[in-house]
Amino acid sequence: QTEVCNLWNLVARETREGDVFQRLFEKLEHEREALGGRVFDILGKLTFDNKPLKELLIEAIRSGNDPKRKAEFAAIVDHSLDREALQRLMDENALTDDLMDVRMVTQIREDMERWEARKLQPFFIGSFFLDAFTRLGGTYHPRGKGRWEIRNVPASVRGNSGVSRSGLPIAKRYARVCFDKQFSDVQTEFLCPGHPLLEAVLELTLKTSRSLLKQGTVFVDENDVGLDVRLLFYVESVIQNDTLQANGRQREVSHQLRFVEMFEDGRVRNAGYAPYLDYRPVREEEREVVQQVLKTQTWLRTSVEERAMEYATEQIVAPHYEQVRALQEARIDKIEGAVRSRLTREITYWDLRAYHLSVEEKKGKTHRTLNSENAARRADDLRARLETRLRELQRERSLSPLPPNVAGGALVIPAGLLRQILPPESEPTAEPTLSTENREAVEKIAMDAVMEFERRLGFIPKDVSTAIGPGYDIESYIPEHLRQGTETLRFIEVKGRTKGAPVVTVSKNEILAGKNKPEQYILALVEVDGTNTQVYYITNPFDDVEPGFSAHSVNFEIRKLLEKCILRS
Repeated sequence: QTEVCNLWNLVARETREGDVFQRLFEKLEHEREALGGRVFDILGKLTFDNKPLKELLIEAIRSGNDPKRKAEFAAIVDHSLDREALQRLMDENALTDDLMDVRMVTQIREDMERWEARKLQPFFIGSFFLDAFTRLGGTYHPRGKGRWEIRNVPASVRGNSGVSRSGLPIAKRYARVCFDKQFSDVQTEFLCPGHPLLEAVLELTLKTSRSLLKQGTVFVDENDVGLDVRLLFYVESVIQNDTLQANGRQREVSHQLRFVEMFEDGRVRNAGYAPYLDYRPVREEEREVVQQVLKTQTWLRTSVEERAMEYATEQIVAPHYEQVRALQEARIDKIEGAVRSRLTREITYWDLRAYHLSVEEKKGKTHRTLNSENAARRADDLRARLETRLRELQRERSLSPLPPNVAGGALVIPAGLLRQILPPESEPTAEPTLSTENREAVEKIAMDAVMEFERRLGFIPKDVSTAIGPGYDIESYIPEHLRQGTETLRFIEVKGRTKGAPVVTVSKNEILAGKNKPEQYILALVEVDGTNTQVYYITNPFDDVEPGFSAHSVNFEIRKLLEKCILRS
């Protein structure tokens, strides 16, 4: 549908049936606004005093202009369009859960805004593809800002049938490609998740390098000033049903990649969405110290993977299965009800048609286009179709989780442990290191100051700093009277620094959130001087920053950031 489609209900004014229609439409419109749903979609399911609308209209026409009868018809319409009955019909008639009240729509909108803040940025996709493509033997050349020419796609990428999950063909060369939608046009291919070339490169990279995930690596967490070494596991959770695909495998209904961290004392925790974004590789001068640390971690030689599997089975796979099962059950129940209702009506119709035709045929009457045998055959075909469809739905309903798969792992060393062993860095731009107690105190004062400032501005802030990996510290709800668009949330990253600090360090995860939602993201710099605070709000703080693929954080000069300040307390 490319054009606007208008539907007109033509009702004659000052007629008996017109009065009924007018009352009906007024009541429907009133209830539509109250229910926040499409009540017109279920008009054909309504009955009026146990009669279809057609009979009610005929009665109205026959009743004359009797005022009492007009009042009766109005009362029947009002009673039939009772709000609870309409809601029940809407719920029953919906094959999907897309008929939602305002509260549900608002919740989904907020969730979508949160996920938008965590999406993968184009420059991450681009930097991965260009590096991986080169490793696979491909060649490319820059062609203006944000565009590249791919002169040769290796046979290893083109010739692996089934590698690209999209199933679409892969060209031998591409005149222009880009990774950011703003550079896409009719002559430029947009390489994004789902594009066959990107999918093939991703799958081939995993195929050739998956063993490295199992082999593992070592990361350093610059934001952890503690001393506890931990293990990071990448866990796959897959839910499948009994439907068989062309390759003979059961169909995947849901596939999630989750991250789990384990400590020496046995603690295991959910590590969030993409914790590795905030970790960095080990530097050359740290390798010897890291080897010393590894020798002291004897617990790594115990059954750590089995413990991770146990945790994943209980805390990841089980909730994942229950979530998918609830959604699938509700969806299939509605589909099954609709299939039974529709096909049973069709079967009944053709059975009756076959019976009446057979009676007429015994009397010598025949029809050129249809006979009783054809009608009976249609009824039998529909019965077979109903049974087949119900079996298909039963296979879709039969869900089973696969055992969790530990796809890979890494050792995470806190920066606090390295600083305890190595001499302090002498970088002039490095952010001053505070003790754990001082840092926590400064951050708490800064958080309290920003929360109070948000309330004074009329917003409703919520502290999410203890949540895992959102990329911001405060989620602030925008009341309707303060909204300038459709956005309902503000994402605020709080950086508390002692007075006179020259730089502030921002993690890749925080930069990612800021670049994904620049119109909703605020970097709040808080200058802390004892108990006194000064809050600075900065928008678009990372508009000209693209951290490298291996970068984990970026240092910013506070002086330059304050030049972008739009508001201060």
